[in-house]
Amino acid sequence: MSEKEIIQKLKRIVEPYVQRNEGLDNFHEETDFLRDLEINSANLVDVILDVEDEFDITIDNESMEGMLTVGDAKNIIQHKL
Repeated sequence: MSEKEIIQKLKRIVEPYVQRNEGLDNFHEETDFLRDLEINSANLVDVILDVEDEFDITIDNESMEGMLTVGDAKNIIQHKL
């Protein structure tokens, strides 16, 4: 799966949880889930669960703590695949 495909899937996954839609317009590897998209920490857990389901992977706590940006998530997903 290409990096572009992973990022497109991530955008679809996070969209329902985004509080700041401007962040979706500029969705790229440097996009910060908390700052740019204003996804609260409770919903970030939902995002992670959705990512696990979509990509059929398991994200451990250490990886979860490091998943702050779209690029972080993409790297974790690539590593787990």
